[in-house]
Amino acid sequence: MTEKIYDSEFETASDVLERFADFVAIVRQLRRDCPWDREQSHESIKHLLIEEAYETVEAIDDGNQQELKKELGDLLLHVVFHAVMANETDDFDLGDVIQSETDKLVRRHPHVFGDVTVGGVEDVLKNWESIKIRQGEKKSVLEGVPRRLPTLLRAFRIQEKAAGVGFDFENASDAWKKVEEELGEFVASQNDKNPLDAQQAELGDLLFAIINYARLSGLNPENALGDTNARFIRRFQHIESRLTDAGCSIVDAPLEQMQQYWDEAKLLEANPLEGGSATKPRRPGSATN
Repeated sequence: MTEKIYDSEFETASDVLERFADFVAIVRQLRRDCPWDREQSHESIKHLLIEEAYETVEAIDDGNQQELKKELGDLLLHVVFHAVMANETDDFDLGDVIQSETDKLVRRHPHVFGDVTVGGVEDVLKNWESIKIRQGEKKSVLEGVPRRLPTLLRAFRIQEKAAGVGFDFENASDAWKKVEEELGEFVASQNDKNPLDAQQAELGDLLFAIINYARLSGLNPENALGDTNARFIRRFQHIESRLTDAGCSIVDAPLEQMQQYWDEAKLLEANPLEGGSATKPRRPGSATN
């Protein structure tokens, strides 16, 4: 028997391994016997993988552990399904997927499975990036940032990757100076009535600088903007509800009245037990299946 690199207390129970084997067997049989499963390809279901990933994130955002369990299962289904399809064309199989990821985890954690000493999280992140470059896994530090990530999150990850090899501001204060610099350039571009593409470039620089400052301040701008979006939806839906109660359509309501209900929504959020229900509307698009 091959000696295990991990501590025995973390070994997976045999009944879980059996359930996993049954799961894989079911996926293989579906691939053979179900007309829909049989005709799928990597290309035909790749959009569903993205959808399932977003639904998993929504379950996390909602703090719904039962939904999270279901969505993780859907993600696992896609991992296994893609591996089964690849096995049919002799490209790789599920064992190769697992082994590849296992090797990578061990290789990139020499402070756990080797003799490297680290002083904290920053050292771990720097080691992670340097290992990938030194061992030829990546030609560029930024190769690991998917092009299809949401733009704000992609900027955040690009900055994290660059910081992992030391290309970063010394502190958040220095990053804020860059925000002020970029804000000045953006305002000047608008005042000078520069072409829209030039103004857009300056706006991009400003947003990138704000994301950098947030990162160095320990804030996740993707989460921050997501919270703001949800907050705006709640408040705007309060406006719609109050206008409906007043027998008025949102398209006919004056701005002053909408602003009044907006301010009311803010007060209700600050004091949910005063003058209204403390229950917040569910975000549109929240996972329900």
